[in-house]
Amino acid sequence: MEKSDKAYKTIGEVAKLLNFKSNKKGVLPTHVIRFWETQFKQIKPKVMNSNRRYYDEKCINVLKKVKFLLKDKGMTIKGVKKILNTKDSLELDEMSNNSIKAFDLKIKLNKISKIVKKLKDIK
Repeated sequence: MEKSDKAYKTIGEVAKLLNFKSNKKGVLPTHVIRFWETQFKQIKPKVMNSNRRYYDEKCINVLKKVKFLLKDKGMTIKGVKKILNTKDSLELDEMSNNSIKAFDLKIKLNKISKIVKKLKDIK
C-alpha cells in the first residue's frame, strides 16, 4: 500500500523523491537533507518519537527548490538563501517540479532502452 501524497514522509522517502543516488552500499544520502535543514530555515520537519524526522508537503516542496537551485542550476547556498527569502521563490515551483519530472522521464527512457537492447541480443 502506498502513502498518499499528503501523508508525512520519512527522510529516506524524501531522498527517493528527490532522486538522490544510493551509495555503493545501497544507502541513500540522507545526510544531505539534514545538512540543508541547518542551512535553510524554511526546512522544518516534524521531529517525533526517537528523533525521527517527518516531512510534510510544504517541506518537500522547499527541498525540491533547494535541490533544483543547488544541483541543477549550480547556485551557491548563499544564493539559494537569497532567492528563498524573496518573492521569486514562488516562480521556482513550476521550474523545479518540471526539472524533477524531466529527470524521472530520462531515467525511465534509459531503462526502456536497456530492455530493448537486451531483447535485441536475445533474438
